[in-house]
Amino acid sequence: MRVHFIAIGGSAMHNLAIALKRKGIDVSGSDDEIFEPSKGRLDRNGLLPAEIGWNADRITGDLDAVILGMHARADNPELLRAQELGVKIYSYPEFVYEQSKDKTRIVIGGSHGKTTITSMILHVLNELKVETDYLVGALLEGFDCMVQLSDAELIVIEGDEYLSSPIDRRPKFHWYAPDVALLSGIAWDHINVFPTFDNYVDQFKIFTEKLEQDGKLVYYSGDAELEKLSEDLRTDIKAVPYQIPDYEIVDGKTFVIHDNKKISLEIFGEHNLQNMLGAKLVLNQIGISDDDFYQAIQSFKGAAKRLELVAENESSVAYKDFAHSPSKLKATVKAVKSQYPERKLVACMELHTFSSLKKEFLPQYKNCMAEADEALVYFSPDVVAHKKLEPITKEMVSEAFGTSNVTVFTESNKILELLRSKEWKGANLLLMSSGNFHGVDLNAFAKELIH
Repeated sequence: MRVHFIAIGGSAMHNLAIALKRKGIDVSGSDDEIFEPSKGRLDRNGLLPAEIGWNADRITGDLDAVILGMHARADNPELLRAQELGVKIYSYPEFVYEQSKDKTRIVIGGSHGKTTITSMILHVLNELKVETDYLVGALLEGFDCMVQLSDAELIVIEGDEYLSSPIDRRPKFHWYAPDVALLSGIAWDHINVFPTFDNYVDQFKIFTEKLEQDGKLVYYSGDAELEKLSEDLRTDIKAVPYQIPDYEIVDGKTFVIHDNKKISLEIFGEHNLQNMLGAKLVLNQIGISDDDFYQAIQSFKGAAKRLELVAENESSVAYKDFAHSPSKLKATVKAVKSQYPERKLVACMELHTFSSLKKEFLPQYKNCMAEADEALVYFSPDVVAHKKLEPITKEMVSEAFGTSNVTVFTESNKILELLRSKEWKGANLLLMSSGNFHGVDLNAFAKELIH
C-alpha cells in the first residue's frame, strides 16, 4: 500500500505517518514548513521530505490514498492533482476510522480534559498489559509515538471537535462511531468555525448520535449541557454519569477515597480527579475492575504540558499547562492553589489561539484567574495581526478578566523581567499557553527562577 501525506508536518499527521510506516505501509509526504519536534521525528523515521514545498508531480496514479491535513489549502496543487487523477483522498480521522472499523473503539471527547483522560486510559491499559491501538494529542511517558495502528482488537482515540480537513468541514470526532464514548464537558471553543454556542453544542449531540448500536456514553453530570444531551439519547445507549470522587489532600499529596481506602496519586486538582473517575468508568465498560484501575493509576504523572511539573525546590514548584480556554484556565489555577493553599501563586497565561484573541470571545475569561494571588496575562499584537483579527488592547483584556489581580502585557520581555525580579521562596509559578510566550523555553526559564 502507498500513502502520501499532504501537510505531513502537523502534530497528528506526522505521528500517523510514523505509525503507518511501522505497519509496513509505503509512506511519503510534503509540506511548505515543518518545525520541531515534527521535523526531527520525521527525519529519524526516514519520512522527512527531501524538499520543502508543494509539487504536483509527487502525486501519481499508483497511490492508494492521499491523507490531507488541515494546514493545507483547498487549492493545494498536490490536492488538485489527486482529485484530477481520482486518487482516494482521506482526512486523517477518516483514515483512522478505516483502519479501526473492525476494532472496539473508545473515543474521548469534550472541550477540556481529552488528552489527560485518553492518557490515563492508555497508562492503565499499558500497566495491565492490555494490547491497544491509540490516537492521542500528546506524547506520553512510556510511548514513543502519539498514534499506533496494529492488529490489536481495541483502539483508544482522542476525539477532537475541530474540522477534519480543508475539504471536509465535519468535526474529526464525527468520524469515529464509538462503542464506548466519554464527554468531559462543553465550553464554547473554536469560534472561528462554530460561530455560536448552540452551533458548538450541536456538534456534541451529533457525536452521541453516531455511537454504535448498544453503545455506552460516560459523561460528566456536573455539566448542564451534557445533562441535557444525556436525556435525549437513543434508547439503546447506556448513559454512565460521573462527578468528582471523594479525596483528601495531606501535606501537598492527594489521596482518592475508594472502598474506604486512601489511594495516593501523583496527579492533583479536582479537574484531574474528575477526569480520572471518567477514565475508570470507561475502562469498567470493557471489563477492567476498580481494583486493577486504582493499582495502575497511582503511577500516572500526567500528560505533557498538562499540569506538568517543570521545576521544584523545598518551598516552590513551577508547572506548565496547555490551558488556554476559559474552562481549562480556571480549573488549572484552582488546582494549583488548592494543592498548595499556604503558598503564593503567580499564574501567567498567554492568549495565543484564534478564539482567545478574538474581541467577541474575551468576556468568556471573566473571573478565570481570580484564585491566583497574582495573575499575568500576555498577548502579542503581532499574532493578532497575523491571524487577521480586529486589534485588541491591554484595557480590553484587563476588563474581560475582571479581577484586580490581573496585569496585562504585550511585550514578552517585560513579563520575563517581572518574574525574574520576584522572590520565589514560598511561591509557586504556573505557566499556561498553547504557545511559548514569544519563543521562551518554558522549562529552562522555570528552572532559572526556581532552582
